[in-house]
Amino acid sequence: MNNQHENLRDADPQESVGSQLFSHIKTSIIATMVLAIIVSGIYPLIVFGLAQAIFPNKANGSLIGRDGKPVSSDANAIGSALIGQNFSDAKYCHPRPSAAGSGYDATASGGSNLGPTSAKLINGTIKKDDKGKEIVDNDGIEDRIVHYCLDNNLPYESSLPIKQFQDAQGNLDDVKLIKAFNDDKTPLVFTPKQAIPADAVTASASGLDPHISVENAKVQAARIAEARKISVDKVNELIGKFTDWPTLGLLGESGVNVLRLNLALDQIAPVTTTTSLNPQK
Repeated sequence: MNNQHENLRDADPQESVGSQLFSHIKTSIIATMVLAIIVSGIYPLIVFGLAQAIFPNKANGSLIGRDGKPVSSDANAIGSALIGQNFSDAKYCHPRPSAAGSGYDATASGGSNLGPTSAKLINGTIKKDDKGKEIVDNDGIEDRIVHYCLDNNLPYESSLPIKQFQDAQGNLDDVKLIKAFNDDKTPLVFTPKQAIPADAVTASASGLDPHISVENAKVQAARIAEARKISVDKVNELIGKFTDWPTLGLLGESGVNVLRLNLALDQIAPVTTTTSLNPQK
């Protein structure tokens, strides 16, 4: 016992602390490396392998071809069932507006973040480009309502003749419209005579929503049917077919996948002419 006490008294305290510190550092480094290999290597490989084996199409972005069927190659893909696209021709079902970049830009996902009382959100704004020409900065809900009513032949009341905002081909001049809505003295008042689906004139939080509401799609059915020379009932039948219902009947809301619907319309009633009632801005 005496020898042991003498050894403890002779031990260097600094050397003991240094050994413990080195031991802790060594343990931490080994634990970090082991976890890095498992979490950043083995686990992702297992998940990737299972995803490719069980549902490869969904794992690779839910790509679909021109025939509406899933494809695995980007070269054969016409788009993704998860990301919206801009359709403006009368023969197509139109998506909801997009606030992502120049429209459905997957690299610039995001909403406008404007509040419900924002004049910019409601009436829109204009700006000047590098050459000093006035262009649309934000089209605004009121401008979208005008387009939606005219595109789908919906009844409306207007404090000013809409023809004064159209060119010789009937295309709306959005700059003139937005100026009229923002006029301090006599602003343009445009009132639809029927309810407009909210998603028809507002963008999603992501700006990439591939779906529209069933109500929105059915409002467009008459225009699509006229452009393709088919019955409205046939268009509504396809709308029902490409409606994604709530998960388990409870989670989420019903929505029509616009890309899938338009591809099906091209398959069933192809139209070679292009008569766009809503030119891209």
